[in-house]
Amino acid sequence: MKKLALAAALSVVATGAFAGGIIEPAVIEPVVIVEDTSSSAGGILVPVLALILIAAAVAANN
Repeated sequence: MKKLALAAALSVVATGAFAGGIIEPAVIEPVVIVEDTSSSAGGILVPVLALILIAAAVAANN
C-alpha cells in the first residue's frame, strides 16, 4: 500500500512539473502594406496648366 501511495504522489508531482513546460512561440507573419506611390508633380500639374491657360488668355486680349 505504501508503494501505491508513493507512486500516486510521484505521478501528481510529475504532472505538475510538466504543466508549465516551455512551448514554442507562435510564429506571426508580419503584415506588408503596399501603397501606390504617385509622382510629386501630380498635384501641381493641373494648377500650372491653369495658370498657363490664363496667362495665354490675358496675353491674347492685349
